[in-house]
Formats: sequence, structure tokens, C-alpha cells
Amino acid sequence: MSDLLFADDKTASRFTLHRGDDLVSVLDYRDDGRTVALTRAFTIPTFRGHGYAAIVTERAVDAIEQAGDREIIPVCWYVGEWFEAHPERSALLHARPTS
Repeated sequence: MSDLLFADDKTASRFTLHRGDDLVSVLDYRDDGRTVALTRAFTIPTFRGHGYAAIVTERAVDAIEQAGDREIIPVCWYVGEWFEAHPERSALLHARPTS
């Protein structure tokens, strides 16, 4: 999968994953300066079944972790399940206040 290009399209508030010239998957987000809410993972239907949503999610989490100044709120169900499958990354999650 070395032909994959990951990018943060800050103007559109989305991480993108291209295979060659083809956009294969996106992960939309909202960044409020303290947290990044990952709101929707989507893979173009013709490219589904190849793990692209997992790749764009992992690379987005890596990028947020590398920046080191934001916590993640997994709004999208897919991102929530990704974190459940990767508990070693849970330190990046925003702790919601308990009442």
C-alpha cells in the first residue's frame, strides 16, 4: 500500500487518502483548538473492502498524536470501533466529564 497518499485538507476539515489519482477514503473532522472531533469516515463505494477507512483513521490519529496538542473525540461510529480495537491509543481520547 505504498502508493497511498494521506493528506490533511485543512480547508475542507478532512483527512484524505488517495491511491494514485483516485480519492479512496476521507475522514471529516471538527477542530476547536483543544480537541479534534472525528465526525465521519467514508470510503468511496467502489473502493470498499480494502481497509482504506482503517488506514485513513490510523494515519489521522497518528497525525493528531504527532502534533501533540489535541485530544480526540470519536463522533463517528467507525472511529469509535477503531479505538475499541486499538486500546493502546486510548490515551489520545478526550475524557468527558462525569456528572
